[in-house]
Amino acid sequence: MNTLDATSRPPRYFRSKRLKGGRPGYFFEPPTWARKQGCPVHAEALGQDFASAVERTESILLPAFDSWRSGGLTDMLPVLPVPGTFDWLVSVFRAHQRWRDIDHKTQRLYSQGLQLFANHELKDGSRVGSKQITDFTKAFVDAVYAKLLVVQYKDREGNAAKRERRRFANAAMTACRRAWFVGQRAQETMVPQVNPFSRMGLKSRAPGQPMRETPTASWDELAAFRKAAKRLGYHSIGTAALLSWEWLQREEHVFGAFEIAHYRPKERSNSVRIVHPKNNEEAWWPLFDDKGGPLFPELVAELDAIKGSVVSGLVFRRDHAHRKSSALIPWMTERKDLRYLRHVVKKIVIAAGLRHELSFTSFRHGGFTEGADSDLTDAELRAAGRHRSRQQLPTYAKRTRKQLIAAAKKRREERNRTALSSDSALASHDALVPGN
Repeated sequence: MNTLDATSRPPRYFRSKRLKGGRPGYFFEPPTWARKQGCPVHAEALGQDFASAVERTESILLPAFDSWRSGGLTDMLPVLPVPGTFDWLVSVFRAHQRWRDIDHKTQRLYSQGLQLFANHELKDGSRVGSKQITDFTKAFVDAVYAKLLVVQYKDREGNAAKRERRRFANAAMTACRRAWFVGQRAQETMVPQVNPFSRMGLKSRAPGQPMRETPTASWDELAAFRKAAKRLGYHSIGTAALLSWEWLQREEHVFGAFEIAHYRPKERSNSVRIVHPKNNEEAWWPLFDDKGGPLFPELVAELDAIKGSVVSGLVFRRDHAHRKSSALIPWMTERKDLRYLRHVVKKIVIAAGLRHELSFTSFRHGGFTEGADSDLTDAELRAAGRHRSRQQLPTYAKRTRKQLIAAAKKRREERNRTALSSDSALASHDALVPGN
């Protein structure tokens, strides 16, 4: 439905004439010069309904006229969405500052989800994106979600089959919910206050389906990964993997927020400042215990070497010899994109002969698992991971230097104990082999 009324400025070549009985009639009349040049779009009577006449002029007749006049060039221009439709809401969201504040990875996921919902075809053959958002109800959104949840396809034998794409469908609803909230703040007179995408009760998995877990790396796999990374020239990634394991850091922080100034500054030369961008929690991690013993000797040695060669800025940069630029540019791009890093990590995983499902996140999960195996208390785990939610770790406690030191020592003792057990088992096996 067009938002123009009879007092608004009409479209080009749109004419109003008084008919018999005093009612106005509406017409589309191309200019005389176009008619003489053989324009295929002819004059047309549009009836007496102003809104319908304007909509036909703007959506059909004028685009056809402009296409003829430009030789088809205007066909390549994007069509502006009709105000008030879901397509229009998406355009408002993408033009807002809130969209520009979103990292590149999330923008890509949001775009895919919004497109999935908007392009869904309804029973009348129209797209969801062409519908007015004032007509959206919770029941309508739930019905579309149920359709998006299941994909129909043909298997190798050509038989009709179905599969569920719950994560993709859930992500689409999350993107739509965010678009509605942003649109409501930007265009509060046109976007209803009640968000039909809120509180949908989305389930992360179907009933009875096991939880999908991120593959967790072992200490031996971390060691093999670091060895392969150094062999391939990716020294910074090898050090970053150890940091993620020891300090339980997400890759977004390791490659996008950890700076030289955070590591052993003059005012706190025996500590490192750790910030978790996800919850804005921060802490100073001690690098040595109360007697001066190093808590992370390998990691400190490698970070000291980096600090000696890099003056300021991010710690981890592309340092491989075969890089395209001679400059040491960050792994994370200005748009907060880590796709190239993840490509390189997968390359290292394959070169090391490790499980293909491992990712950089696997090393952080491995560090948490090591902490649990080392009998760390909830307080010690929360101090290390900077968690606040009961759903993540159930016990609240004050995070102290003592807890961080105790956690680091427990993990290292468990690591050494495991290594000794492996060496003993290997020695016993060799003793039983004839000829040894």
